[in-house]
Amino acid sequence: MPFDVNAIFQIAGIGIIVAMIHTVLKQAGKGEWAEWITLLGIIIVLYMVASYVSDLFQEIKRVFLFK
Repeated sequence: MPFDVNAIFQIAGIGIIVAMIHTVLKQAGKGEWAEWITLLGIIIVLYMVASYVSDLFQEIKRVFLFK
């Protein structure tokens, strides 16, 4: 399982986009929408991280022959 640097950039990109949208919505007086967008961004990133952790555990099982 080679280390995928693109995953770090994807997570950082999502964070930057969510932060920008949050700021714009907050300035427009839509604070509740801004919070929902932030929550959605966190859920998306957690889903991505969970899939990478799952891949990591599968690789550990493969390396130590725990089929």
